[in-house]
Amino acid sequence: MTMMMMTMITRMTIILMMTMTLLDTTNYIWTLPPPGHVFMESVDMRHVLRWRPLEAECNTTVLYSVQFQGEFELTILNDSWVNAPECQMTPYTQCDLTFDLGSDSDYNLRVKARCGSQTSPWTMLNCLFNRKHTSLTAPQMTVTAVGDALQVSFDKLPATAVVTVKVWKKGYELQDSVYMMPAEEKELHVPALQEGSEYCVRARTVLDTHHHSSSTDTKCVTVRAADPDEVHRRTITLAVTIVFVVGLLSGIFWSIFCCNPKACQNYFLKESLPHSLDSDWDIQIQSNRTEAELCEPVSVVQDKLLRLEY
Repeated sequence: MTMMMMTMITRMTIILMMTMTLLDTTNYIWTLPPPGHVFMESVDMRHVLRWRPLEAECNTTVLYSVQFQGEFELTILNDSWVNAPECQMTPYTQCDLTFDLGSDSDYNLRVKARCGSQTSPWTMLNCLFNRKHTSLTAPQMTVTAVGDALQVSFDKLPATAVVTVKVWKKGYELQDSVYMMPAEEKELHVPALQEGSEYCVRARTVLDTHHHSSSTDTKCVTVRAADPDEVHRRTITLAVTIVFVVGLLSGIFWSIFCCNPKACQNYFLKESLPHSLDSDWDIQIQSNRTEAELCEPVSVVQDKLLRLEY
């Protein structure tokens, strides 16, 4: 009986020591607290995951890593997670996932912190995220009158959205015209409007039939009549250009089809080159007689010179 009691006590002691060792190991691994207050900020199809900075003390820079999991990773890739390429070991407390969350499926998101060799647990986003739930703001719109037309320009539109533009003559809003413009075009040209009248424009961004932004403020501009002097100058310039082109083409066609080859030779005679420019002429340089005489060989008799010296 005593032996059995000792054996049981020994086993309990071993189990207790193993439990304490396991707890110490777990505490060593998760010495950092997880990042707090993780939330998604999605405006105009730009999705940014944010979280609070780690409050624990760290002798080095705290680095964060982000992972996401869509329906494809969950069902097809056996519940796997994908690292956000631009948000691995980053010192920032935000991560732009606009290009990573590229489908209309639901996504799980999580973030963890690292300080030196210590790593925190993952913190999950408290709910699934779908980019269809992004908040849409009224588009930034500029309206200008160009001749008898309106130029409607937009800035910073969501990539997958469509802009609906309403245009009406002031005082006749019930007779408005609605234009649908893809976001990538960014400009809408409304032609053939009545000169001297004032037209109003209002627009909004649409993702689907149930999800759209608020409308812009109504902007009205006057389509002014063209300046008579400007119209006169443009007419003269156009007429001169037409006359010049017609004359040039007529001369070319006449020279090709109507000019007799023998008669055309009278208009295009080949003049001979002057003698000074002819490359075949022979150049002869006469030598001066005095120079020739100076160049005659002179023989010197050394014996006579020696006698004269003595």
